[in-house]
Amino acid sequence: MREYTKFFINGEWVEPAEAKKLDVINPSTEEVAGEISLGTEKDVDKAVAAAKEAFKTWGQSTREERIAVFERIIEEYKKRYDDLAAAVTEEMGAPTFLAQKAQAAMGVAHLQTALQVLKDFKFEEDKGTTRIVKEPIGVCAMITPWNWPLNQITCKVAPALATGCTMVLKPSEVAPFSAYIFAEVLEAAGVPKGVFNLVNGDGAGVGSALSSHPDVDMVSFTGSTRAGIEVAKNAAPTVKRVQQELGGKSPNIILDDDAFAKNVAAGIGGVMQNSGQSCNAPTRMFVPKARMGEVEEIAKATVEKFQPGAPESGAKMGPVVSDVQFKKIQDLIKKGIDEGATVAAGGEGKPEGLDKGYFVKPTVFTNATNDMTIAREEIFGPVLTVIGYDDVDQAVEMGNDTPYGLAGYVAGADHEAAMKIASRLRAGQIAVNNAAPDPGAPFGGYKQSGNGREWGEHAFADFLEIKAVMGASPAGK
Repeated sequence: MREYTKFFINGEWVEPAEAKKLDVINPSTEEVAGEISLGTEKDVDKAVAAAKEAFKTWGQSTREERIAVFERIIEEYKKRYDDLAAAVTEEMGAPTFLAQKAQAAMGVAHLQTALQVLKDFKFEEDKGTTRIVKEPIGVCAMITPWNWPLNQITCKVAPALATGCTMVLKPSEVAPFSAYIFAEVLEAAGVPKGVFNLVNGDGAGVGSALSSHPDVDMVSFTGSTRAGIEVAKNAAPTVKRVQQELGGKSPNIILDDDAFAKNVAAGIGGVMQNSGQSCNAPTRMFVPKARMGEVEEIAKATVEKFQPGAPESGAKMGPVVSDVQFKKIQDLIKKGIDEGATVAAGGEGKPEGLDKGYFVKPTVFTNATNDMTIAREEIFGPVLTVIGYDDVDQAVEMGNDTPYGLAGYVAGADHEAAMKIASRLRAGQIAVNNAAPDPGAPFGGYKQSGNGREWGEHAFADFLEIKAVMGASPAGK
């Protein structure tokens, strides 16, 4: 059993201010996998003070110094790669192949991408006689979720480090193991003391203290829209910058052509990956009404490939993260049935033979309407809602009829037609014809899906202040 009861503050592993422990549950077995400490405001004060002091020097570090640190971090990350992947599997149930090929892989991808951006990034630029300078914003609080733990940690830590910021990370208390190992990676890489700090805890004890702390200059939060609103409220009195990546209910418009069956199957698979626990999952599929029957047949065949099982069993789908999440998903599946949607595959209850673990049947609803609860609320499980359309204009209108705007999807044999539809969807990232993720592409949402952007060069902006130095270049020079 893992015992991760210390916090990483000012370059050292220290005891928490108060002895409050929390068991971490393995969602595949429902057994205790480890123990962490729950931090308090006192721990936050100590970590923020360390970050504030470290900013005096790290904020003035050179590009070359930061590049050297990044190279060491990447080297150490690769040494601990298998440990990181195993931790993700244990803490949130990702199948072994997914933890290795995607969960841990995204972490190193974000680090490598930020390093390449850093090498050529323009921190200064002259406009006439004025010099525009981009400077690190200061001390950053980072609050990350459990569904893609290493992805969300690294896509915040990497640009913060690259721009010269210091930081305090609060990972999810539900899935904290990989964050702890990541802190060990940074320690081994020789990141200067106080630049990176980790305090475990829950939202009430640590998240609120971080987001309201007067010495925190910026908060980067990933999680639900409801929690994001609370973070913004906490940050408002000190007028600190808030970057948020929040919920989603992303549309996937499937065009009526010869690629229909392939694209429907790919769309179903996109929802089932990571047990549906992705904020950008294509959870609302729009298809021509006349082809709804075909969708039902494709759904039955496709979900057979995603039958859940223990992470090490070779199954493509593992459990959902917790008992709380399992019950929420079951309630929403029942709601879909009660509101009249057709269960084409899956449904209520646990899969046959899986009595232990928080396993959910991969579920596809057809003949749904866009006003049903399953089409409005983020389920965050392996549940797809399929809605029929009369024409493409109606599909676009329904696709945009959501308070969210994180992602969108379009698939069809006519690439140009798909591109035109993509231009009409109101979301921060659109995937055309099942495009693969791009670590260099900006990631973030419109509307209630958040503000700011993560990933690649665009991620640097939220961690930088812009200073205009007038008269830096004398007139005529």
